[in-house]
Amino acid sequence: MEYITVKGESKSQIIIKKSKFITHLKYVENKEEARKYIEIIRKKYFDAKHNCYAYIVKEDNGLYEKYSDDAEPSGTAGMPILNVLKQKKLYNVVAIVTRYFGGILLGTGGLVRAYSDSVVEAINNANMAKIILGMRIIVILEYQQFQKFKHYCDKNSINVLEIQYGERIRAIIEIEEYKVENTLEMLKNNNIEYKMEKNVKIQKEI
Repeated sequence: MEYITVKGESKSQIIIKKSKFITHLKYVENKEEARKYIEIIRKKYFDAKHNCYAYIVKEDNGLYEKYSDDAEPSGTAGMPILNVLKQKKLYNVVAIVTRYFGGILLGTGGLVRAYSDSVVEAINNANMAKIILGMRIIVILEYQQFQKFKHYCDKNSINVLEIQYGERIRAIIEIEEYKVENTLEMLKNNNIEYKMEKNVKIQKEI
């Protein structure tokens, strides 16, 4: 499972016929994170006329999409936001567009363009990342094994998250799914103790 998403958060602001459109775009792990972020933005811009949103999230048990026009005319805000996320083939992303009404009506077509353009602008401002399914592994090493292990990780671009020094060395690594088999073979061949911890999603900036 691989997909493209945004790295961290992104923001944009455009003004169309005196209406201000502020867009927040954020990577989320699941739909609950998306909902919490929407509430944060709603509270921040409590005085705005509209806080419209959409999110699309891949979880282990399925794909989830949701959108809201937040009192804009039906189909002019939430769906256009979601459509941009789909067109850009982004997943695990929530986009919230806050509108401060400027006193000039934009019409349905104008609203669709405004909300779509707002999200496109935020995406253009964002750093992008590829999400790759991986594995977190705890490795227990004797001190004389460490240099060989470290060299293997450096050579194979394996992320060492943590190193603890005690009677033995305890390291935590994160590796992409396609590297797991060779890495486990290396550990076994060198009599290095390890424990498979959990599946993880690894972000690679692109």
